[in-house]
Amino acid sequence: MPVFERQGVSLAYDVYGRGYPILLFAPGGMRSRSAMWPSPPTGPQRSWCDWTQVLAESHQIVAMDQRNAGRSRAPISPEDGWDTYAADHLALMDHLGYERFHVLGGCIGSSFSLKLSQIAPARISAAVLQNPIGLHPDEPDYFPAAFADWSQELMSMRPDLDANAVAAFGQNMWDHDFVFSVDRAFARRCPTPSLVLPGNDIPHPRVIGLELADLIPGSERLVDWKGPQHLAAQRQCVTTFLARHTP
Repeated sequence: MPVFERQGVSLAYDVYGRGYPILLFAPGGMRSRSAMWPSPPTGPQRSWCDWTQVLAESHQIVAMDQRNAGRSRAPISPEDGWDTYAADHLALMDHLGYERFHVLGGCIGSSFSLKLSQIAPARISAAVLQNPIGLHPDEPDYFPAAFADWSQELMSMRPDLDANAVAAFGQNMWDHDFVFSVDRAFARRCPTPSLVLPGNDIPHPRVIGLELADLIPGSERLVDWKGPQHLAAQRQCVTTFLARHTP
């Protein structure tokens, strides 16, 4: 797995296939890493397609481990937040020589994708927002609590990290509503052609996914997509959508 170094950050990534580029953001929350795409050899089948393989049949796929997840490593400062991740993403694609590209994000990756559409709209040709995270109306503490668990685990392995900086980072990430990385006002004017695959559980509230699909101008949606029985429809919908928006 190659590693891209920038400003003290090491970002691990893999490249698959050939063709128009797609940057993948894997599920896993703060542990978002490319190994989340395929089903585990001894575990249950994922409810999503392994896009590193499916989309590599027609595109060049960049699948990365996010900072401080998987094989990627970074310092943490009190200023870090969604913009910090977006800077990683754009720097990696600059390094690989891709000016424009599609994005496909699962879970937290949907919020990464929306942030890129906000700060670099000219570079994002289409977005697939699969299982978007969001603020569950009945479980508002879910993501701060999950971040606290992740940060304790990380700090136990990283004595170089400052607890106050990590806490400020968490606040920058999760002290928001909706999908955390952008607000509803941006969603209403989002210029990126988007396909939304709403979730159906606490971290991926159905109500948020449907609202996102309603707000983004001209967006498409696939509601019944999760699970082995829907993999063929999921594959067909996503590949057709991306092919239609490939320059």
